Amino acid sequence: MTHEAMAGSMTAIPAGNLGVVTDVSSDKQTFQVPWGKAMMWIFLLSDTFIFSCFLISYMTVRISTTVPWPNPSEVFALSFGGEPIPLILIAIMTFVLITSSGTMALAVNFGYRKNKKVTVMLMLATALLGATFVSMQAFEWTKLIMEEGVRPWGNPMGAAQFGASFFMITGFHGMHVTAGVIYLSIIAYRVGSGFYDRKKGGNYETVEIAGLYWHFVDLVWVFIFAFFYLW
Repeated sequence: MTHEAMAGSMTAIPAGNLGVVTDVSSDKQTFQVPWGKAMMWIFLLSDTFIFSCFLISYMTVRISTTVPWPNPSEVFALSFGGEPIPLILIAIMTFVLITSSGTMALAVNFGYRKNKKVTVMLMLATALLGATFVSMQAFEWTKLIMEEGVRPWGNPMGAAQFGASFFMITGFHGMHVTAGVIYLSIIAYRVGSGFYDRKKGGNYETVEIAGLYWHFVDLVWVFIFAFFYLW
């Protein structure tokens, strides 16, 4: 670069406060990460803190209570005409949610290939699996409330904190899954309608952003499953 060109490039940058205003208004990026993806990561980080607080509180209550804690293998057992099978419903719910994580990963892959039909089918399959999970969770809640008499403020099977911990943690996670089902359905509709094709460059990054949320929900369930149902 010649001396004249260097001088021209230096004079092109306003000095003082005007230079700061110019930099801010020009939407500079230090890292080339889309704003949507960056904001989703920030949201998931804040959600991680909330779920961590819930699980740490649960462990603290579980360790400190002097009343016997109900045995999850007995509480969450189901009978199909014979002997009760421990945690059978929870195992199916976990399988369904982990499977949905696989279909979501495939949806992101085909989204970047711009295969609209397969992407929409995989996203709707993911949403359907998520809705199935929530339905089974509703059945689990109904059984505990109507048949076992578990309440947030009491529990006939042992420690009263069991009900409060269970409904708070699984309810908050179930709310996230429900929101995710609605979110994925909307994104699938937009993909199918060609909304993202009409955008500059035909970008399908939103499918990946939705995938980040869904994988987070699946990961949180793994921790809930380990801490609440297996401990």
